[in-house]
Amino acid sequence: MSTQSPWQAERLDLDAYLARIEMSFEPASRSALDALHEAHVRAFTFDNIDVLLDEHPGVSLDAVQEKFVGRGRGGYCFEHAVLFAAALERLGYDVQRRLGRVGGQARTHCVVVVRVDGSELLADPGFGMSVLRPIPLTDGAEESHGGWRYRLREVPLGPGRSWTLERWRDGDWELMHTHDELPVEPLDVIVGHHYTSTFPTIHFRNMLMLTKHLPGQHVALTHETLTVRRPGEPTEHRELREGELAELIDELGVPLTDEERDRLLRRVSQLRP
Repeated sequence: MSTQSPWQAERLDLDAYLARIEMSFEPASRSALDALHEAHVRAFTFDNIDVLLDEHPGVSLDAVQEKFVGRGRGGYCFEHAVLFAAALERLGYDVQRRLGRVGGQARTHCVVVVRVDGSELLADPGFGMSVLRPIPLTDGAEESHGGWRYRLREVPLGPGRSWTLERWRDGDWELMHTHDELPVEPLDVIVGHHYTSTFPTIHFRNMLMLTKHLPGQHVALTHETLTVRRPGEPTEHRELREGELAELIDELGVPLTDEERDRLLRRVSQLRP
């Protein structure tokens, strides 16, 4: 009987992944997990560029590692979770992929639950305002790192339960997403990705979303706006100036080919009202 994971984690080039995020091999532990999660989030953008360009390679591990590890590109939650979970499996962690909802959307957000040192933690490397480090999966648990503050709450879901992730914003807790504990198979991720990358009215097809954690700040771009958040300071939010988007894409270090960059800027110009 085959012992291969249905997620094909054995196909990951672990050395290349660790080199890309500038980390070295460490035995599984909470401190090593924290460092890996933050390194991953800082190394790769959250973005929907390939969805807008109608050239998304898919969410198989082979496709994701070629894009992220091979090219240094980023992507959205399915890609981040597929890659990060595979890396954790190869490093000896016990992991589960789970699906959740953002707002009233379908179950199209993907997170990773990790068991290490006898505890379960929520890893969420692929959200627009991603946590930098995993959070203990217990009701009321908080994580505050680098000035960013997050909280998990357990909520009932039918006969089972689900978990809400919230972030502290402007003096109150703001809901980010809710995930449940139902089993997830690779086909579930493929179907979710198909919906988020092709459904005509989905926001991923109708606006640019590009975010990255930088030292001391989090930068978020749409096709119209720039938002810069710094811990403990007022949020900077304004409309983009003419031609500024191209400059900011370069400043965020998004490794696009010249042809991809030109097509993205043309596509984005069509999104403007």
